[in-house]
Amino acid sequence: MEEKEINSSEEKKQVKIGPKIILGVVALVALIIITTKVWHAITHEETDNAQVEMRVVPILSRVSGYVDKIFVEDYASVKKGQLLMTIDTTELELQLEEMTADYKQSVADLDNAKASLVNAEAAISFSKDNTEVSALRKEKALNDFNRDKKLFSADGITQKQYDDSRSNYDITMKQLEVGRKDVRVAETRLEMLRSQLAKNAAQVDIKKARIDQQKLKISYCHVYATSDGKVGKRNADPGQFVQAGAPLFAVINSEELWIVANFKENQIKNIHDGNIVNISIDGYPKLEIKGKATSISDATGAKFALLPPDNATGNFIKVTQRIPVKIEIIDVDKYKNILRAGMSVEISAPIN
Repeated sequence: MEEKEINSSEEKKQVKIGPKIILGVVALVALIIITTKVWHAITHEETDNAQVEMRVVPILSRVSGYVDKIFVEDYASVKKGQLLMTIDTTELELQLEEMTADYKQSVADLDNAKASLVNAEAAISFSKDNTEVSALRKEKALNDFNRDKKLFSADGITQKQYDDSRSNYDITMKQLEVGRKDVRVAETRLEMLRSQLAKNAAQVDIKKARIDQQKLKISYCHVYATSDGKVGKRNADPGQFVQAGAPLFAVINSEELWIVANFKENQIKNIHDGNIVNISIDGYPKLEIKGKATSISDATGAKFALLPPDNATGNFIKVTQRIPVKIEIIDVDKYKNILRAGMSVEISAPIN
């Protein structure tokens, strides 16, 4: 009987001790967790205001026109230099044919101007030769006139012979003057022809440049990918009219990948270039990634807003500002297949 009472009292003690042990273990675990969290908070700067960034390259047309063909679908992978779409070139080709015909006409005009210049130069040379002949005739007529004048004074010739000699001298003098005037007029016309030739040559150069420009426009009708990556949602379909410069779709460049973490301004004192940080991705919580802070912005995010706040307006409310920090992922090639632009991540930076 006494033994049963002893066993009963021991069982009661064990029942009372059991919950105490469990509570003690729970309290110890909670204390360890709280201590770890507190210690981590003291020794690390953390933020969940961070996301994965990639280069988003807009694909746009450099000419206006109607979309002819599109060779990619939404979210398709593309390579640099791959043909993405074409724009109808019919109208541009017709304009090119018209420009080419106009150019050929200008070339013909230029050749005609060159021939006219050569002809004018030959005419000047001929006029100068005639002037030299006239000068020789004038010298002979002058000598004859002087001799006949002396003979007439000595009654060696008749009045008519003397008058003929003087008339011949006057005629040769006049012919020489006319010849010299013809040379001057021809030289003036020569300068005009040279100016016309230069003008025609400039017209040919202008029209050649316009043809080259038109060919360049036609080449712009073929739109290529400027980098490797994946296409976003496209905003164009065959037959649609697009304006030059209007974005048609975008290519996310998968070759460049980094993280932008927006730390509070009272945390930034503990963040420095070269800091190694821990990265936790919301979509892959068990994945442990290391990164390195490479650049800290010189302005808060608010300064880059479309309408930055103006504290001088009288509506000032103090708000803790965020400063962007660029973080490069260590061994980034391992994670390119799982990371996507805009994914949310958490950053934990040890305080040095």
